[in-house]
Amino acid sequence: MTPTTSTTASVTATSPARRGLRDFYEDPSVPVASGTPRSLRQARLLAAALGPATAGARTVLDIGCGDGTAAATAAPLLAGHRLVGVDWSQDALRRAHARLPYAIRGELSDGGLPFADAAADAVLFSEVIEHLVDPDGALDEIRRVLRPGGHLMLSTPNLAAWYNRALLLAGVQPVFSEVSLRAIHGRPGREVVGHLRLYTARALREFVTAAGFEVVRLSGAPFHGVPRPLRPLDRLACAAPALSSILLLHARRT
Repeated sequence: MTPTTSTTASVTATSPARRGLRDFYEDPSVPVASGTPRSLRQARLLAAALGPATAGARTVLDIGCGDGTAAATAAPLLAGHRLVGVDWSQDALRRAHARLPYAIRGELSDGGLPFADAAADAVLFSEVIEHLVDPDGALDEIRRVLRPGGHLMLSTPNLAAWYNRALLLAGVQPVFSEVSLRAIHGRPGREVVGHLRLYTARALREFVTAAGFEVVRLSGAPFHGVPRPLRPLDRLACAAPALSSILLLHARRT
């Protein structure tokens, strides 16, 4: 997860390295809460895509729901729709049960999610993909559980965020990137959150399209970890998603 995010639902335990990742994500001290500005922006996009529940309740899966904070933030904007939290971490699910009516254990690997084909109208996938060993398999599984035309709302940190471009020029490790699960090395910040992959706006568009989705919109969101004096600039950067801190992608299953 990013310092803004939820736990992942998808690492397998077939090797010592992967067992280490499982132990990492089951650690209660690892952050599982999502930043409110990003959650609200994403929820507004999804609410507009689904329309009011008066036209019929839709099923929304929050895959990698973590402690349920992001889904609880989105719930008022999705009133009447069926919101189901899904996560691998038992510790996160225990906390999610306090915020969500439905919180189910599920994985994107090892047999897949506990849902039938085309069972969901939308999937929230909030700052999960950067933690995955197999992101290709994850999008395949998400595509399976989405109905044709169903919505994917994916968010992830931007490798090419405006400040990361400056940091790289100065020879500093970019924010959001990590070289260890034990400590932060070579970049600002102190919190280890387990990122394995990072995307630019262009890479994310191409990756999602190749997985069988049509990109509807790519927008930006701010990052709460930006120092306070720089936050107005971070909000301004959202107007140019390629420079924003967080990438928000809306795609539909083809």
